[in-house]
Amino acid sequence: MDYVIRPVRAGEWQLVRELRLAALRDPVAPVAFLETYEQGLERSDDFWRERAAGASETGAGGVRQFVAEAPDGSWAGTVTVLIERPEDEVRFGEAAAVHQAHVVGVFVRPEARGRGLAEELFRAGTEWAWSLGEPLIERVRLYVHEDNPRAAALYRRIGFVPTGETVPMPGDPTAREVEYAVARP
Repeated sequence: MDYVIRPVRAGEWQLVRELRLAALRDPVAPVAFLETYEQGLERSDDFWRERAAGASETGAGGVRQFVAEAPDGSWAGTVTVLIERPEDEVRFGEAAAVHQAHVVGVFVRPEARGRGLAEELFRAGTEWAWSLGEPLIERVRLYVHEDNPRAAALYRRIGFVPTGETVPMPGDPTAREVEYAVARP
């Protein structure tokens, strides 16, 4: 693989923006992401600067975005990992029961799929979560829309299993998001 998997850097906000907008144009974006291309496009430069800085290797520590960088400097994929603690804000309807990481924003450009990039991005994200100090992260989780079999197959292939928990899809309470998780090795 000719790609380098690494955390974003604080000053790379334009690349963060471009890759997110590409993800929001993907045909599965309506079931994979909680915003539309139009919403992403309307966000200010300051929003993207803060997003990149907060998820960078020098950020506050509770969020880390990883990218797959090609030799020419372009980005082929990304994954973001959020640390969730029981004392933190409520996400997806309830507070975390344990110290855990939550994977969001998974995307690999169509022309780069099938090369193992998603697996490498997940490896970097989960290794980062497992490496954090006390309290130890007990599990890594994610949610996948019930109508996104491509993503569900990827998550199962790399070791995530459905937990049996589901939550209503934000913005469409008739649709469900299925929780997948992997326990600390």
